[in-house]
Amino acid sequence: MKKILVPIDFSDASVNALKVACQLALRFDAGLYLLHVNEMIPYVIPVTEYAYTATAVDIETYNKEKYEHIQQLKKNVLREAPYSNLDITVAVEAGVMVPVVKKVAEEEFADLIVMGTLGASGWREVLVGSNTERVIRHAPCPVLVIPEGVRELTVERVLVPTTLKPDQIRVFKTAKAWQEFLGFDVEALYVGDPLNAGAHGNVESEKNRLTEETGLRHVYLHLNTLDVKVEDAIRTYAKQAEAGLIIMGTYQRHGLSHLLFGSLTENTANHAHVPVLAVPVA
Repeated sequence: MKKILVPIDFSDASVNALKVACQLALRFDAGLYLLHVNEMIPYVIPVTEYAYTATAVDIETYNKEKYEHIQQLKKNVLREAPYSNLDITVAVEAGVMVPVVKKVAEEEFADLIVMGTLGASGWREVLVGSNTERVIRHAPCPVLVIPEGVRELTVERVLVPTTLKPDQIRVFKTAKAWQEFLGFDVEALYVGDPLNAGAHGNVESEKNRLTEETGLRHVYLHLNTLDVKVEDAIRTYAKQAEAGLIIMGTYQRHGLSHLLFGSLTENTANHAHVPVLAVPVA
């Protein structure tokens, strides 16, 4: 991992996510790219020439203030002894948040995006969702979601909910890369057959195939035997295993497909009590 992108809106959630990103940058020897998105410009519709001039001044002032603010965040990080040598880039860009984050992630070849979340619920979750959920849906790289209250990433065990299908190879490869630096055990939760009709031996062999192909070690398999929604089962198993992180794939469904089928990974990231690493698999 060489570069970690951290979208900053100056909320407590994003500043807290930055703290975790700093810890990861130190462990992975990676650089940080702090990005603030100025969403004023796409929604400005000037009425007159004078209004346009006033708006332009307002936007210029806004950009200057936010750039100074994000520079201050950088200075604050570098003042802390463990992080004094981190390579940190800061930027303020105009546009709508999710497309801008995606564009910057692609242009900067980001290996990871780290974001905080306060969660969303009800109709807001169904129709709009949080920025974090939408970034997961469109990001070209894995997204680490840090829930409110998590100040550091302490990981001894990781829960990996999986269908064990061939497309899960990227999830297992990502888990392997993180395992090399963080040294955790893996609790693999098979969620591919909600009725558990598949033979345990076949599931075990599929797990072995993926672990052998990726080199992932210390993997313990569990079948989902709980009579609850898969999302609830994931949170329950994570709690039982005392997992410090959940790593799972996302199919990044968009539009009507997303509205009809939702996203298990997005929902888990939105409601889990531990960080969730969402890995694009398609």
